Amino acid sequence: MASGRVLIIAGSDSGGGAGVQGDIKTITALGGYAACAITAITVQNSLGVSAVHLIAPDLVEAQARAVLADIGADAIKIGMLGQAAEAAARVLGDWPDVPVVLDPVMIAKGGAALADAWGVAALKTLLLPRAALVTPNAPEAAALTGLAVETTDDLRRAGEALLALGCGAVLMKGGHIRGETVTDILMNPAGETTFEGPRIETRHTHGTGCALASACATGVAQGLPLEAAVARAWGYVAEAIRRAPGFGAGAGPLDHAWPLR
Repeated sequence: MASGRVLIIAGSDSGGGAGVQGDIKTITALGGYAACAITAITVQNSLGVSAVHLIAPDLVEAQARAVLADIGADAIKIGMLGQAAEAAARVLGDWPDVPVVLDPVMIAKGGAALADAWGVAALKTLLLPRAALVTPNAPEAAALTGLAVETTDDLRRAGEALLALGCGAVLMKGGHIRGETVTDILMNPAGETTFEGPRIETRHTHGTGCALASACATGVAQGLPLEAAVARAWGYVAEAIRRAPGFGAGAGPLDHAWPLR
């Protein structure tokens, strides 16, 4: 299998559990090659985000173009965008054949807002139609669609609404839906595949969404069919949660490197 080059467009997490740091660890653990365009510097640890410094959009765009023009990419993973949605869209317009995995990051694990109303609207109109895969959790799906998302059936309805906006597929994440079983639903116009597992009772879930999206992007970059890429990513993240090292007093990080041991 080819290594798979993934360009990450996302924010930096000083705690190392999510964002660009979590993405790089995930992509590397799965045998891919990670490069990045950093959109924001956050001051955070397991207890939450205490400050955010947004990187100027032209600098975000320049980082991405520098990588793509030289190293190239087999997939692009987009996370927290800050003010750079339009810049990212310009980049994607010039590399139309590179598949995009979009994680619509809006709220940090500790509750800090990572996107304003303008950012959500830009993400929805400029980037979502370009994505091969979008990976929202229930609150993100609700923000993007305006629908209530409180049950698995609600996830499906929101997924259909997102597909109608033009993305290739959605992975609707059910971690916020109450119940002993977590159900994620991969949907595209041809049908759906569900991924189910028992809920893991732990506070160490910081960066799960970042890891899942970047793991999916790695599979896509390595040439896996989308369903196979998502299935591998889903299993990888579940095991990373189970093996979480227990760091921090709040929402601690995963064990991204478990496949290497």
